Amino acid sequence: MHQDAEAAATLARRILASGHPFPLKRDVALLSDALMGSLFPQLAVEPADDAADLADRLNEACRLFGRVVRPLVDEQVDDDRRADDLVNGLLAALPQVHERSLEDAEAILAGDPAAESLDEMIAGYPGFLAISVHRLAHAVCLMDVPIVPRLMAELAHSRSGIDIHPGATIGRSLCIDHGTGIVIGETAVIGDEVKVYQGVTLGALSVSKEAAGTKRHPTIGDRVVIYANATVLGGDTTIGSDSVVGGNVFLTSSVPPDSVIYQNSGYRVRRGRDGFDDADFVI
Repeated sequence: MHQDAEAAATLARRILASGHPFPLKRDVALLSDALMGSLFPQLAVEPADDAADLADRLNEACRLFGRVVRPLVDEQVDDDRRADDLVNGLLAALPQVHERSLEDAEAILAGDPAAESLDEMIAGYPGFLAISVHRLAHAVCLMDVPIVPRLMAELAHSRSGIDIHPGATIGRSLCIDHGTGIVIGETAVIGDEVKVYQGVTLGALSVSKEAAGTKRHPTIGDRVVIYANATVLGGDTTIGSDSVVGGNVFLTSSVPPDSVIYQNSGYRVRRGRDGFDDADFVI
């Protein structure tokens, strides 16, 4: 028993020595929910009584942000002062996050015939959740806060099935339709009024660690539509504005504006009662 206790103590010391201050995922989830519930009444646990109540909630959410990031700030700077600067930076970023997220909401509502109202879309659509949390995480990422943006992104990923790296740059009025399985990499750049369907990957050609810090993911121009399960790879790959990328396309090279890219696959329609041949069983 003594040996077991000593082994556990040795392991505990090793774990603590190898670790760094780290925010709890629970706290990051509370932060994301507090920010989203303050910015969008449709996502609030309880409605705000009035503007003053809502302002208090926004301030409290920003103070929670300060508590989450305080263990992560640069130790060469006074922790409290640095955390206060970050809180003020987040508060200053929220108006634009709110404005851009509402533009995204309007784009999704306009682009989806099944969406009946803006309230329904904000409250229940995974595409809106993923984009709006990304805009929050991206604002935090631009403040050079480590870890927290990624945890925010992974929270949205787990809830929506949409994986957007917080470093990705996304323009105005992004419409994500359905969205499950979408992956958008760290250095992807997406223009304005883009529409993306489920299963799309904007990825890198290589996952070599030496490529870190370089432009690895594609650039998507304005008003591009990317249909389901298309894959666009490479930091040098640019999809020109007003282009359409068809479903299941695999693309690793740039295309000019106003292009239509599609996969030329064939299929047959035949009555089952006419029997089968060997080709019917090729997988």
